Amino acid sequence: MAPSKAEQCYQILRERIMDGTFAPGHRLVIDQLWREYQISSVPWRESLRRLEAEGWVHIVPNVGAVVNTFDTGAWERTLRLLARLEGYATALSAPHLTGGELARARSLNRDMADALAAFDPARFGVLNRQFHQLLYSRCDDRRVLDLVEAEWTRLELIRRSAFWYAPGRALASLAEHDGLVDLVEGGATPEVIETAARRHETNTADAVARHEAQLELEEEPAAREA
Repeated sequence: MAPSKAEQCYQILRERIMDGTFAPGHRLVIDQLWREYQISSVPWRESLRRLEAEGWVHIVPNVGAVVNTFDTGAWERTLRLLARLEGYATALSAPHLTGGELARARSLNRDMADALAAFDPARFGVLNRQFHQLLYSRCDDRRVLDLVEAEWTRLELIRRSAFWYAPGRALASLAEHDGLVDLVEGGATPEVIETAARRHETNTADAVARHEAQLELEEEPAAREA
């Protein structure tokens, strides 16, 4: 069954926001979209309301829809929410992961170490996403999976590579990945796995917060002298 016009419009807009075509602050003009895609205004309006509900855009009276600008606070809030959702999804998924899938997870983690050694943050980020997606892929609650995917997408939209922004965090995350796989492989309880998966995400948020606080302390003397 072909997707509805509103669904098509939604996918077009979200993909173009994600790939940077529609950058933060960009105004989405329905007349322009209609001329480009030859889809009437009603589906565009429906898709914009959906994007607004999901936090991708905000609709300004007498202006229209504008792509949201995300700051560090938005990134941290998103990551901490993702930590809770993904921790639960990983715990539900763990009993159903096969030996082959766990071997694949370890392989992805090794590839991440190679990307780290090669100073390739883009590849590191892609592999990190694949690692996490694999560990929660067997979650049998579709609603939970949809929520996790939505928050991951929002996190990627913010375009902040926290592993590289917080010194030492990337290396620590690799060790935590191995620890998660060890827990699943060893048959740890869902509660233990959920806690470890959640802590893994919040450790990144904490590392970035500490680094930013340190930068502010270092900048204060310079500001007083200026």
